[in-house]
Parts: sequence; C-alpha cells; structure tokens
Amino acid sequence: MAKNQQDKKEKKAQFLPWQAINSFMMQDFQHEVMMEVLGNYGDLTSEQRKSLNLMIKKGAKVNGFRNAAMAPLGIKVSASIELFEQNGRFAATVLASWWTLKPDLSHKVYELLTSRGWEVLPEDADRTKLPGFITQWPKRDEFDVLVAAFREANPEDEYSDNQISLMAVWISGRLPFELVDLLGETEEVAEETETEPEAE
Repeated sequence: MAKNQQDKKEKKAQFLPWQAINSFMMQDFQHEVMMEVLGNYGDLTSEQRKSLNLMIKKGAKVNGFRNAAMAPLGIKVSASIELFEQNGRFAATVLASWWTLKPDLSHKVYELLTSRGWEVLPEDADRTKLPGFITQWPKRDEFDVLVAAFREANPEDEYSDNQISLMAVWISGRLPFELVDLLGETEEVAEETETEPEAE
C-alpha cells in the first residue's frame, strides 16, 4: 500500500508559478508581447480587458497617473512589465490574451505538438485555471527542434522563433525546467501547489 501511494505521489505534476516564464524570455520579447496585448485591447475578450485593467490599476505604478491603465501605451507597457515579472495571475492573463490574438499560430502549434505525441489540453481550454507551468519537457523536442519542425510544416509563415516557442509553452502548459526522455502518460495536479501572492 505504501509503495502504491509513493508511486502515485511521484506521478503528480510539479508546477512553476506563471511568472517563471520570464526566465525564458528576453527583455525585448517581453516588451513585444506586452505591447501587442495592451495595444490590441479591441481584439481581446471583455473579461480579459477587464482583468488586465484591474490588475494594472492595482499593481502598476506610473508617475502622474492615479490609474496606470489610463497612461499612454508605451508608458503603460513599461510599467506593466514589472508586474508581469512579479504577479503570476497577471502573467497568466497576459499570456492568455496574447494567445487570443494569435489563433492561426495557436492552431498550428497545437497540431504540431499533438502530431508529435504530446498530451495537451484541448486547444480552447482556459489554461489560466491551472496553478502554473508543469516543469517537465521532452528532451527530444527542445525549442530549436520544435521551431524547425514548425517551419518545415509551415514554410510560408513568418512567425519568429520566440513566438513559436512561447506558443508551444502556452499550449503545452510546460516550461523546460526539467528535460525528460518521455512525458508521463498520466500526470495528476498536485494537491498542494505553492502560489505567489498577488501584487498589491
């Protein structure tokens, strides 16, 4: 009985908080993603717009503005990047919003991952409901391999390597913190997941 319990425990997924994505993003790409999200509010869902505005108002600081969400775009982007680096809920909302803006890339990356045997949530699942990123990533599918496979399958597309890689991260719900030979066939959500406090 004890052994079965231990085996079950070992199958539970380990998670990194959403803001851990920043360890894998260059500053210029952070800025690109934030600019795209905050500059295309009209293409986001009303819930995404509401959530982003509330979190920016609460957590971002801009001199001369009581509400940072009302600042000019460039200033708002710069102020929001710090929040993106510190607040897991805000990071997840930004990534989900960026995904909303890229349905073509999302579908193609989803098809790529599933064709390579990845077990992923349905393409339209709300990944922000998860506690964070799963830490395991298949060694055979490091970013450069996935990017090369994407370009072979979609030679006319002009998405950047960073965009393809970030979409693979979001669709899979994983970060390459631990490279493994094979992903487990079943991974259960950990019963206790450490979460970061929201920015005040």
